[in-house]
Amino acid sequence: MDGKDKGRAAFDLHWRALAQKVSRATYRGDAEDLLHSAFVRLRSARTAQPVTNTDGFLMRTAINLGIDRHREERRKALDAEPIDWDAIRDTAPLQDEVLAARQKLALIDAVLSGLGGRTRTIFLMHRLDGIKHRDIAARLGISQGTVEKHIARAVLALARAVDPS
Repeated sequence: MDGKDKGRAAFDLHWRALAQKVSRATYRGDAEDLLHSAFVRLRSARTAQPVTNTDGFLMRTAINLGIDRHREERRKALDAEPIDWDAIRDTAPLQDEVLAARQKLALIDAVLSGLGGRTRTIFLMHRLDGIKHRDIAARLGISQGTVEKHIARAVLALARAVDPS
């Protein structure tokens, strides 16, 4: 073995030792690639001061590259997961919508309270209880036309209160 081969063997041994240290420090299987990238950076570094501790530079640079790759892999993994926007969407109404609904409900309650007793009763029997006109008429002993007039009167009063224009 001549001097050139001995130098190459020493370099390989040193390189493997550095790669092993990088692998232990980063817990990554691509320590050789990280070390190679660090070496490329060392060779292309144009600094005012020369690097005096090349092993330290290579180790620190390779570890930093490993951290950067880990972060990038983690970010890509998160980006690859589809986001179920419906699962995180808040379906509750906004506060201003709740307030507006409460105000409208109070208005409707006031309008219904202001209706005559029979008109209110007929309207609520039809709208809330779902009773048909003819059944309301039969229960109250009035004509179906009268039931329709009471319901129309209540609907008109509500429509005017909700939309006065």
